[in-house]
Amino acid sequence: MTRINRRNALKAIVASPLARLAAGLPTGWVGAAYASDAPETPNVRFGMIALTDCASIVMAHELGLFKKFGINSVISKEASWAVIRDKLTLGENHATHMLFGMPFASSMGLLGSPVKPMVIPWLINRNGQAITLSNNLKSVKTAKDLKPIVDKAKAANSTMTFAMTFPPGTHAMWLRYWLASGGIHPDKDISLITIPPPQMVANMKIGKMDGFCVGEPWNLRAISDNIGFTATTTQKMWPDHPEKVCAFTEEFAEKNPKTVKAALKALHLASQHIDVMANRPSVAETISKPSYINCQKEIILDRLKGTYDYGNGTKEQDPNYMIFSNRNCNHPMKTYGYWWLSQFRRWGMVKGPQSYKQIVDKVIRPDYYLEAMKELGVTSTAKDMQPVKLFDSTFDPKDPEKYAKSFPIQNVVG
Repeated sequence: MTRINRRNALKAIVASPLARLAAGLPTGWVGAAYASDAPETPNVRFGMIALTDCASIVMAHELGLFKKFGINSVISKEASWAVIRDKLTLGENHATHMLFGMPFASSMGLLGSPVKPMVIPWLINRNGQAITLSNNLKSVKTAKDLKPIVDKAKAANSTMTFAMTFPPGTHAMWLRYWLASGGIHPDKDISLITIPPPQMVANMKIGKMDGFCVGEPWNLRAISDNIGFTATTTQKMWPDHPEKVCAFTEEFAEKNPKTVKAALKALHLASQHIDVMANRPSVAETISKPSYINCQKEIILDRLKGTYDYGNGTKEQDPNYMIFSNRNCNHPMKTYGYWWLSQFRRWGMVKGPQSYKQIVDKVIRPDYYLEAMKELGVTSTAKDMQPVKLFDSTFDPKDPEKYAKSFPIQNVVG
């Protein structure tokens, strides 16, 4: 016969859904977390690079939001995007701040990336990158203005040098697109090199490059150090373009779907916090710390608030400043994956027509995002697979191959 004592009786009462409801505790609640929502892997290492757009990951950690959803977070500051990729690939980090194109490159094994399928369930931010040129080029307003200077240097066997942060990443694509819009072939007319974001300013200071594309705060830092100016911002090229993502390996996401959703919920709350303008000064102060960006908070804050001094006499309040939550910022839309693959195709990073849909469906994973947001009571109004307008073209995600081949400057093979 089962012995009934006070402890067993209490367990039975608490276990009853009706009793939990009467006590004000929702069904599924066990102590400090929902049994159904508890992360499979509670201890999660998040990789990040010293850029302003690391903010949502850092603030989710600093505000205790990861903890709120059952994750014990560790933030691991990395030296370069290659290290970011490798630590995620090896499982040393479980989730990471990453350039939009990188999960595609790793999933496809492009440009030296070991084949490791990765997924994008969350877009971290939009806008907020820029192309910086050295001060001796201040006559340049557009890429067309730069072309005769590039041609003259090339004719004199003194090819100009420009830097981006990772070959298949966002900064590489913005720089390539901008140069080509002015008639400059990024693979034939200039030297294109890779420099980690925090090292951009130092390398320009010693004369290693004529220009670079990077995220903030390093463009404003170049102006502050009086070595360069902002030629254009990426939001001038494509308003509300996708930028960084929170990426996971496909293997980790499949084994730990609750962990992924818990991380996305924390990032949602952190992103909302950042997009309240009154919070941005404290956000800038937090992410400016040596353990994160290691840069003066004032340099971070100006462009975080949309205040742009271009360093060439132009100043403005840009309405398309960096956002982290507004305007369906975080929804991982497949349109953007198709655009990225069209650029891989345009620049000869893949040979022959691609299986665009197969690759995009594998990497872009709105299912994780939508499930996490549903559990938070958040509804996305994003409209995917719609044409998007860049400053000099319109991209139709239904025909990325045609778009890739439409440019006069390209490396399409096959």
